[in-house]
Amino acid sequence: MQADEPAGRVLVIAGSDSGGGAGIQADIKAISAMGGYAATAITAITVQNTLGVSAIHPVPLAIVEGQIRAVLDDIGADVVKTGMLATVEIVELVAAVLEAADPAIPLVLDPVMIATSGDRLVDDGTEAAIRERLVPLATLVTPNAAEAARLTGLTVEDVQGQLAAAEALVGMGARAALVKGGHLGGDAVTDVLVSTRGMELMERPRIRTKHTHGTGCTLASAIAARMAGGEPLPEAVRKAGDYLHEAIRRAPGFGAGHGPVDHMWVVRP
Repeated sequence: MQADEPAGRVLVIAGSDSGGGAGIQADIKAISAMGGYAATAITAITVQNTLGVSAIHPVPLAIVEGQIRAVLDDIGADVVKTGMLATVEIVELVAAVLEAADPAIPLVLDPVMIATSGDRLVDDGTEAAIRERLVPLATLVTPNAAEAARLTGLTVEDVQGQLAAAEALVGMGARAALVKGGHLGGDAVTDVLVSTRGMELMERPRIRTKHTHGTGCTLASAIAARMAGGEPLPEAVRKAGDYLHEAIRRAPGFGAGHGPVDHMWVVRP
C-alpha cells in the first residue's frame, strides 16, 4: 500500500448475521455511514435473528484466506477490523496475515465471544487463541464487560473493573483497549479507553431499550472507518460512540427480541 493511495479502506474479517443487525452486515453499514469503504472476508455463516443464534457454520479455511488475499493483493486496507473468528485455525490465519503485512496494517479487534442474546459464540480454545495471538497485534481491542472478563480473568462489574481490564489488555500487548460498559447497570453507560498515552472515560446517558443487537460490531467498525480516514484514535472512538448512541436511540424496533440499531441514520434528514 502506497502512502498516496486513497484512505478509508477497511477489511472486515467476521461472520455473517442472517438477521442483518450484527456481523458483516452491521460492519458494512457502519463503515459506509462513516464514509469508509468496506471489503470483507466472511469467516462463518450464522443462523440467527433477534431472538438468538441457532447454528454456526464455519467457512473453510482456504476460502477465508482466499478472501483476505484477494482484497489485500488488489484493493488494500488502511485498517483491518475483526469480528467473529469461529475457530482456532481462523485466528491463527488472521494473525499470520497481519504479522506478514509490510507495512503493518492497524488492527481493530472486536473479540466477539458472546452475543447480545447471551449466546456463547466460540469455544475455550478459540478464546485462548484470540488472547494469545491477536490481542498482542491489536491497535485497539474493544471487548464488552463479559468479553473483557474472559480475556483477562478479572471481574468486570463497574468502572474500576473496566479500567483494570483495559490496563491488563494493554499489558498483554494491545496498544489500546476500550472496555465498554453497555452491559453493566446504571443510568449512564461508561466506556473506558486506555492506551499507552493514558486513560479516558466516555460517559453517555443510557437509552432504555432492548434493541441493541450488533452494537459491538457497529462501534468497532465505525471506529475502524474513522481511523482508516486518518482520525487519531481517541477522536475516532469518541465520534464513533456518539454515532452509535444515536443509532440506538433511533432503533427501528424490528423483531421480537434484541433488535438492530439504525445504522444509516446519518444519511437521512
